[in-house]
Amino acid sequence: MDLERVERELKKRWSIPYRWGRKQNDDWDEKTNFIYKTYSFESLLKKSEQLNEDLKNYALNRWYNFWSAMAIEYIFTSSPIVNANKNKYDKLVDFTIDNIPFDHKTSVFPKGFNRTFKYAKEHKEELIYWLYQNQSQQGRKHLKNRLFVVLYDENEEHWKLKAEIFFIKTEIEKYLNNFNKNALSHIEIENCKALSDIIWIRK
Repeated sequence: MDLERVERELKKRWSIPYRWGRKQNDDWDEKTNFIYKTYSFESLLKKSEQLNEDLKNYALNRWYNFWSAMAIEYIFTSSPIVNANKNKYDKLVDFTIDNIPFDHKTSVFPKGFNRTFKYAKEHKEELIYWLYQNQSQQGRKHLKNRLFVVLYDENEEHWKLKAEIFFIKTEIEKYLNNFNKNALSHIEIENCKALSDIIWIRK
């Protein structure tokens, strides 16, 4: 994956306000699945021309989030201690680190957590539980091992950090270089047990 190209294209998304209009759902996902084969922002705008405003914003946001996630997954799997899951249809595992399976989820720092970033860092497991309990109710909902990449922007435009691919790359590589499976959080929700952790991205 050409990370420079991905970062360049993602940053073009900044020119349009980031609005969802509605929560992510399977029906609108199906209507905007063209984002998976759309590699430039210009092509995305062209394919979205005939959509109503809400659905267009939905497509722009899904494209932005998807390609950011793909770049971040590529960064992970470029590490010698990480192995990609060869089954691309597996929604529970993106890769393994030291043979521990993980799904990875990039999330902006959530307003709904109602705590400061400083508090969250000092009470990591509290935020992890919140993220599990407030995850999307759609196809990727699960209570298995998950590695969260949490984005925090000092100007509170957290969503823009999803395009800062090389900055994220530096922080992920720091985390992996110091990976310690004994430092993972042991989570138990609805009688399900999981291992989890947070990689903090702050700028």
